[in-house]
Amino acid sequence: MKKFLALIVLLLVFIYVGQAQPPPPTPEPIPIDGGLFALLIGGVILGGREVYMHEKKKKKHKK
Repeated sequence: MKKFLALIVLLLVFIYVGQAQPPPPTPEPIPIDGGLFALLIGGVILGGREVYMHEKKKKKHKK
């Protein structure tokens, strides 16, 4: 009987502690401004350079 009563008390404490937690705060939205634009411009420049170097290498091998 004592084990059963202790189990009931323990379960009630766990239920109370589990429900007493506040909800997590809502996350702040991440601003996407100039950083994304700079990455895009950098990618375009790097891609253009790669295409230019590839074409230059291809012309050199044709001669």
